[in-house]
Amino acid sequence: MPLHVPPAPAAALRSVLTALGSPTAVREARTPSLRTAQGSATPELPLPVHVLDQITPEGVSATRLAGWRFLIRCGDRAVAAAETMLTPDGWAFSHFFEGPYIASTERALRQAETVQQPYQARLLSVPGLYMLTLWLHGDVAADGAEGHPAASDLLVPLAPAPPGIAAHRPHQVAELLPVLTHRVTPVPLLGSPA
Repeated sequence: MPLHVPPAPAAALRSVLTALGSPTAVREARTPSLRTAQGSATPELPLPVHVLDQITPEGVSATRLAGWRFLIRCGDRAVAAAETMLTPDGWAFSHFFEGPYIASTERALRQAETVQQPYQARLLSVPGLYMLTLWLHGDVAADGAEGHPAASDLLVPLAPAPPGIAAHRPHQVAELLPVLTHRVTPVPLLGSPA
């Protein structure tokens, strides 16, 4: 399998395991599928979540690590996800959630496993477009918590994707970044008519 999943910080995994073991945390979660799941729930496939804060006029992306996301599996499918965040005291559980990105992430990861070139799996969020992508980073030995998308890395938009961007179609960063730049760049307002 050419797809590599970077190891999550031990404290992040512990925080998710503690939350899964807490009846209060699971009961208060807004994830009906997790509350009603039969059998044990296990966190799998930790993915670092990077946020694309800006794209410079030169086309350089500025990203930052926002947390680690774990898919929560019950039986043969993921029913929810758990998000962790970095606090002054270290990694801490943030929240459980569900929705279309869970199944879409699983589908994109299965697709990525069929690619011949080895990649490191990450997530890249583009808040300005309400967009989440599976980021396939070409340096499998890199620290998953650091770095920026390289021109040859692949981005696989997850469903639902913004209008005009096909979900589950891999794009090289060099191909998709100009589209994203155009989409997130504010249009200058013209002066009022005279």
